[in-house]
Parts: sequence; C-alpha cells; structure tokens
Amino acid sequence: MNRFRRFAAAGVVALAVLVGPNPAFTQLVVFDPNNYAQNVLTAARALQQINNQIASLQNQAQMLVNQTRNLASLPYSSLQQLELSIQRTQQLLAQAQRISFDIQQIDRAFSATYAPASPDATDQALIANAQVRWQNSVASFQDAMRVQATVVGNLDTNRAQMAALVGASQGATGALQASQAGNQLLALQAQQLADLTATVAAQGRAQNLESAQRTAAQDQGREQLRRFLTQSRGYQPTSVQMFHQ
Repeated sequence: MNRFRRFAAAGVVALAVLVGPNPAFTQLVVFDPNNYAQNVLTAARALQQINNQIASLQNQAQMLVNQTRNLASLPYSSLQQLELSIQRTQQLLAQAQRISFDIQQIDRAFSATYAPASPDATDQALIANAQVRWQNSVASFQDAMRVQATVVGNLDTNRAQMAALVGASQGATGALQASQAGNQLLALQAQQLADLTATVAAQGRAQNLESAQRTAAQDQGREQLRRFLTQSRGYQPTSVQMFHQ
C-alpha cells in the first residue's frame, strides 16, 4: 500500500511538472490513495455483510424446508384396518355361546350346572345337567375355533400392512413421517397381541369347560352308582318267566 501511494504521488508531481503553470489545469483533480483505499475497504465490508445476509436467508429457507418435511404426514395409514380387525375379534368374544366371559354368569353356572350332584336331585335333573354341560363344551370349542379362524384370516392382512409400513418408514422424508410409521408398526404389534390374547382366552375357556364337564360327570357317576347300590333303589332280584307254558 505504501509503494502504491509513493507511485501515485510521483505521478502527480510529474504531471504537474509537464503541464507547468497552465491556467487550464488549475482545476486538476488530485488522487488521494488513502481515501481510495478506505473506500475500497468500506465497499468490501459492505459486500461481505450482504453475503452474510444472503447466507443467513438461505439457512432460514433451508430450515423452513426441513420443518415442512418434518411436519409432513405419512401418506399411508393402517389404523382403520387395525381397528376393524380388533373389533371383529372383540365381537367374537362377546358372542360366546351359553357361558360368556362374564364373572357373574360363570359363578351362576358353576354353582348350579357344574355343582356336585345332590342326593336330592332326581335322575331327570342329573341327566338334564349332564346334557347342558356337554352342550356348553361343544359350544365353547366352536367359539374357540371361530376365534382361531378369524386370527388366521388376519395373518395375510397383517403381513401386507407390515410390508407397507416398513416401506413407508424407510421412505419417510421427515421426523413426523418416521414417527407415524413407527407408531403404526407398534399398533400392528398391539393388534397381533390382541389376537393372540383372544385365541388363548377362547381356547382356555373351552378347555376349562371341558375339564369342568368331566369333573361334574365323574361326580354324577358316583352319585348314580351310589343310588344303584342303595338297597331301596338298587337291583332287586325277581323271578322271570322266559317261556309260556
């Protein structure tokens, strides 16, 4: 910069010597290197500030783009299908025949139909209770198979939904889409657990009623045997005429 200033000053002096005291050049503009350098620095600083503002605006614009992506909803939703599957399973459990999943109804059945055979009960009453118990067992096994068939029918739907949700999760463009895909995958797992719970409950109900039916049948058999062996009701030998004379 000092060298530039010396050259500029020397040029001005040489020009003054060449032109002499000619009045036409009395209005000659003098070049100020210090002022020029200062103006250049000021312009450079202003340009740098403009560049910084442009970069800041670009960053803000990118942030808005990212926020838009993060707030974009997942275009695929399986929640409605999952809710329908759970509702179908719940309806099957609610439609349980004869003895439903109700504590009070279960208590009434086991205090009457599955109660130990009373010595005061008539033979017709014992036979009627045995028939009811057998019908309860058959109905419970039918209910269990219906639930199992529904759960098996959901497997294909669940597999298709799983594939779609995994693809949507991998192709998510923002945090919200990724979160929604993850939540729907968790909902699918919850629906599968609900199907498994319903299957176990229906199968357990059938097995328990069958066990109760066998236990009650054994108790009834003992009571009927006791009656048979009782002298008043047991076998009485009598004479039988085989041929007419």
